[in-house]
Parts: sequence; structure tokens; C-alpha cells
Amino acid sequence: MERLPKIALPAIIIIVVAIILLTKSTITIGPGEAGVLYRTFGEGVVTDEPPLSEGFHIVAPWNRVFVYEVRQQEVYEKMNVLSSNGLDIKLEASVWYQPKYEDLGKLHQEKSEMYKERILQPAIRSAARSVVGRYTPEQLYSSKRDAIQAEIFEETKNIVDNQYIQLNQVLVRDVTLPPTIKDAIERKLRQEQEALEYEFRLVSAQKEADKQRIEAQGKADANTILSASLNDKILQDKGIEATIKLAESQNSKVIVIGSGETGLPIILGNQ
Repeated sequence: MERLPKIALPAIIIIVVAIILLTKSTITIGPGEAGVLYRTFGEGVVTDEPPLSEGFHIVAPWNRVFVYEVRQQEVYEKMNVLSSNGLDIKLEASVWYQPKYEDLGKLHQEKSEMYKERILQPAIRSAARSVVGRYTPEQLYSSKRDAIQAEIFEETKNIVDNQYIQLNQVLVRDVTLPPTIKDAIERKLRQEQEALEYEFRLVSAQKEADKQRIEAQGKADANTILSASLNDKILQDKGIEATIKLAESQNSKVIVIGSGETGLPIILGNQ
């Protein structure tokens, strides 16, 4: 009985150490995450093997695991940029991105967990300044929003593609111009719209006038052709045809008495 405490103490120590080692040797990777293994007594960051996937893993207690979110993420940027004529423009954009899963070890080794601040955000700002600097405030305000968005995406993608970052989309949320410039552009656009509307009315009126003139000319030409083609013989033949049709009509009672000056019979009805 006297030896029991001497045996129990080492056993307790062993159990505690075992629990600590077991705790240090296990890691659970959550949904949408992946782990980068660091071997303390090996080659360091493991880059030639796939990252640790979701679920429970056992690792040596002297090694470390760095957990990264590999789902699509969003970074929101609000920045001041200059237009082509040097005016200050406020641009707000959202960027959808995620780390490249197969290159997660290289991303950790070369860029660290601060890759968003060190690589992605500077790339977005650089691309936005480069793209916006090609356009005037009028273009930024009106027709070039989609083009600017596409160009910022392409330029940012070119920068981060070899930095182990997958760029999914760039969304330009807002472009804010100085109030005086915005008011001037809106006035100009209204004036242009009014001018286009007035020009449309003039063109419509001109087309209607041309239409009426063509119709009138057509009628005049038809009358001229008809007058030139008529003679006494044609008129007499037409009169005979009309007389025959009238005489054959069952609804008419006719009496032919003599003939007129043209040689056509005179037809009298029952009225």
C-alpha cells in the first residue's frame, strides 16, 4: 500500500502527457477549408502534396497545420482614382476570389496568410487606376461602366494568376464624380436628348412631306398618261361596252331611241 502513491504519480504524468500529445497530434479541418502542413524537422512547408482536406487528421505533435478558407470570398474596395483629364473619381468595387486549392502550399510559403493584403488588394487598386485613367468623366458616368468592369477584371487577373490566387469576378458598384462635373454632364445629356428629339421630329416631318409630294406627283403623272392615251375611238368603244352591260342588266328597263352625237344609242330608263 505504501508503494501505491509512488506508482500512481508516474502513471498520472504519463496519462497527462499522452493526452497532451494526442491533442497536439489531431486537427479537424472545417467545411470550405484546407490545411497546409509544416514539418518542423523536415522540409518545412509541404508543397509537393495536396493540402489537408476537410475532416479529422492526425499529425505529428511537432508539426503545424495552417488552415485556409478555400471557398469563394469577397473583398470590398473603395478608392480614389483619376480620370483621363485628371479629375478625382471615387470608385467602389467588389472582388470575388479564392486561393487556388492545388497551390495552397506555395501560396502559404511565398505569400503567407496575408496574401489578400499583400497581393490581391494592391493588384485591384493598380488595375482600377490604370483602367479609369483611360476614360473621361462622361464615359465613366454613362456608357462605359461595363467596359471598365471587364477591363479591371482582366488586368487584375493578369497580375494575380501567377500568385496562386483565382479571380472569379469584379463588380463595379459605384462611380462617384465631383458634384459640379456630374451636374454639367447631366445638363449636357439632357441637351443632347432634346436635340435628338427635335432632329427626329424634323426628319419625320420631312419624310411626310416627301411622301405627300411623291403621291401627288404620281397622281399627276397618271392623269397625264391617261389624258394622252384617250381618243374618240377609245371613248366610243368604252361607251359601247357600258351600253351593252346596261342593256343586259335584269334590273333595268331600257328603250333605245336613235343615237347621240357620238353615234352611241340614247338609253332611257323607267324613271
